[in-house]
Amino acid sequence: MKKQLINYETLLKVTKAISHSKDPEEVALITVESIKTALDTKGCSLFLINRKTNELELGASFGLSDEYINKGPLSALRSIAQSLKEGPVAIFDVMDDPRIQYPKEAKKEGIASLLSVPIVVGGKSIGAMRVYTSEPWDFTLEDVNFVQSLAQIAGMAISMARYSKGLKSSIDVLKTMREVQTNRTTK
Repeated sequence: MKKQLINYETLLKVTKAISHSKDPEEVALITVESIKTALDTKGCSLFLINRKTNELELGASFGLSDEYINKGPLSALRSIAQSLKEGPVAIFDVMDDPRIQYPKEAKKEGIASLLSVPIVVGGKSIGAMRVYTSEPWDFTLEDVNFVQSLAQIAGMAISMARYSKGLKSSIDVLKTMREVQTNRTTK
């Protein structure tokens, strides 16, 4: 019962924090930190797909070293690509799975198991949430559902924050244009 209580408290904390934030980076960081803490894992990362390069770009990470985070580009077509298309993928032993793009770096970082869930907004995969453990971990359905629900909430919040930033930029441009036009007509 304690684990469920922690997950509900985490869900409440994340949704409350996200509802107050209009910054996509802050939303991503709050989410990964909360998942890592709630599940007591080694780390958690949120990646967004760059459609031009087909790479997963880091949105936020918590609990992992800079060396591991900067190990090299992650291919959306190669690095556990199945999770982007078909849904959550749990890997019990990262040293014995061909879907891991950087197994040597994972070993050096002390990563034993990994869970990757897609971030889907409007029926379209925009990225992946990944949870890393230092001990072999059989991810339960509850673990997967918890991470997946927070990934979906973060995805919606990031999408809305991007929209809000874009809308604000557009309004600022229009205001500037109006000021320039007003200055021309008053001269």
